[in-house]
Amino acid sequence: MKFSCVAALLVVLAVTRGCEAVSLVRRDAPSEVDRLTQLMENMSASIAAATQEVVDKMKALEMTSAAHVSKLQPLVEQVQAEAAKLQEQVKPYVSNIEEHIRPLTDNLNSHVKPLTDMMEKLLQQVVDQSKALLPPQ
Repeated sequence: MKFSCVAALLVVLAVTRGCEAVSLVRRDAPSEVDRLTQLMENMSASIAAATQEVVDKMKALEMTSAAHVSKLQPLVEQVQAEAAKLQEQVKPYVSNIEEHIRPLTDNLNSHVKPLTDMMEKLLQQVVDQSKALLPPQ
């Protein structure tokens, strides 16, 4: 961002100097062109330096990230192993709970099924009667 501000300032200065150069006497024009040329060269050099600095910082960040990943990989593997052990330990409890709950859910379903069938028939009758009351189309 700092680089962008500097570049914008240099462009504004170059344009301002360019406008002033037009109003100069012909004999001063070559010196103004030389100054503008030097200003553009300086700006180009600063852009190149800033770009190289950003590239260097990105490379350093990539290397740091790779180092962190290599440090974290064993920890991730250890956590995954512990999670697998925990899952194996919990599996009998889950099976036991399923065995106890299955009869209850089957019993509930056997009581609820007739009620839902009855409600479905009742709603169908209401729909049929409502259609009968509508005028023919």
